[in-house]
Amino acid sequence: MKKILSLLIVAALAASCERDLQDLNTDKKHPSAGTVPSGTVFAAAETNLFEQMVNTSVNRNVFRLFAQQWTETTYTDESNYNIVNRKIPDAVWFQLYIRVLNNLKEAKALVTAEKPIAPDEVVAKANKIQVIELLTIYTYQVLVDTYGNVPYSEATNPDNVLPKYDDAKTIYQDLAKRLDAAIAGIKADGGSFGSADLIYQGDMTKWAKFANSLKLKIGLTLSDVDPATAKSMVEAAAAGVFSSDADNTRLRYSASMPNTNPVWLDLVQSQRHDFVPANTVVDLMNQLADPRRKAYFTLLNGKYVGGAYAAGGNYTNFSQVGDIFFTPSLEGVLMDYSEVCFGLAEGAARGFNVGGTAESFYNKGITASITYWGGTVDDASAYLATPDVAYATAKGTFRQVIGTQKYIALYNRGFEAWTEWRRFDFPTFNPPPGMTYADIPVRFTYPIGEQTLNNANWQAASNAIGSDKVTSKLFWDKN
Repeated sequence: MKKILSLLIVAALAASCERDLQDLNTDKKHPSAGTVPSGTVFAAAETNLFEQMVNTSVNRNVFRLFAQQWTETTYTDESNYNIVNRKIPDAVWFQLYIRVLNNLKEAKALVTAEKPIAPDEVVAKANKIQVIELLTIYTYQVLVDTYGNVPYSEATNPDNVLPKYDDAKTIYQDLAKRLDAAIAGIKADGGSFGSADLIYQGDMTKWAKFANSLKLKIGLTLSDVDPATAKSMVEAAAAGVFSSDADNTRLRYSASMPNTNPVWLDLVQSQRHDFVPANTVVDLMNQLADPRRKAYFTLLNGKYVGGAYAAGGNYTNFSQVGDIFFTPSLEGVLMDYSEVCFGLAEGAARGFNVGGTAESFYNKGITASITYWGGTVDDASAYLATPDVAYATAKGTFRQVIGTQKYIALYNRGFEAWTEWRRFDFPTFNPPPGMTYADIPVRFTYPIGEQTLNNANWQAASNAIGSDKVTSKLFWDKN
């Protein structure tokens, strides 16, 4: 790194001393193929994707609030679903389209321009393309699950700054086809980006598991609107998904700046003392005597006390976010083994052939979550023996039973927890003061910038989904 920085400094000095007319013909924003290694651009896309999904900045990631995992004690605008003042939809849109998808597109262009010679280099090049494709698919799913209809077929095209919005279900269907092609194209015994791949360090066996786990996720999301496609996707993916926490899609952060976990930056470096665990999740876990409370929250006078959602209050009157979340090197996670186990449990509960029963996968999901957060297998066994937790005796349909426990397991992953609440409709949320359950957001509104700069396409998309409101349900949200 020091060598690279030295070279950059020398180059900068040289440029400042010798400027001639030739410099005017150089496009410094779009380096020519080979100037920047494809791995560097790909790593930037990975980092930017995690930055969006992991951070807890009120300027662009309020999903822990929307999932009612946390609430605010002083400035409660976001807990009360005001996402306009800070232009939060604009910030998320920019991060995913510009800083993730554009970087992935550029990385693909750089890989395409590579001229491998040895057979293993040819395989590595092909694998790089598939890895880029997988993260592209993942990012588009996040965009659809956030907004609904979004630019897709005309997106990331510099020659078209006013792209049309594609139908969300049509995007999903195309993502499924692209995912199948990527899975088929992976050479598990070959290389790819190597150490430049910050997630799996170029391990294509793990990328294949990620691909199948993503296929499981997309298939399940389609379950209520296209059960035949969902069944086909889930059953095809089941055998190839994550098999332990070693397969988790994660980014390992550093204990020192500037590569620390974004949550540490938001909670510690910013010196913000406003977020506390919401009573929604704290009360639920108290009722179940959940062993993960000691990791998720701190004790207040010997009890776990959540802040009334969106109601404000004194920061010191409530439990705080658990000590582990103040760790700068805490890893960021996009997808994990516990989540996949709950997905297989749901598939089995829907009658899909996934190689096991709903109860067996449900038990694995809970056990994986408890042990991930520092508990033991014995802790998980005791918890699973509780009548309100045991799959056979817990209250409600599979939606309530699996949805509740999956929600608890997704603590600290606000976007996924909010998404699963929208899919399962469990657990029960607390409307902010003065609001009703129907006011709880089920999507983001489109960016204000789209309304002003791309008005015709924004208006068409708004009409297609009913209206551009946070309460307009996405195509897959039918319950």
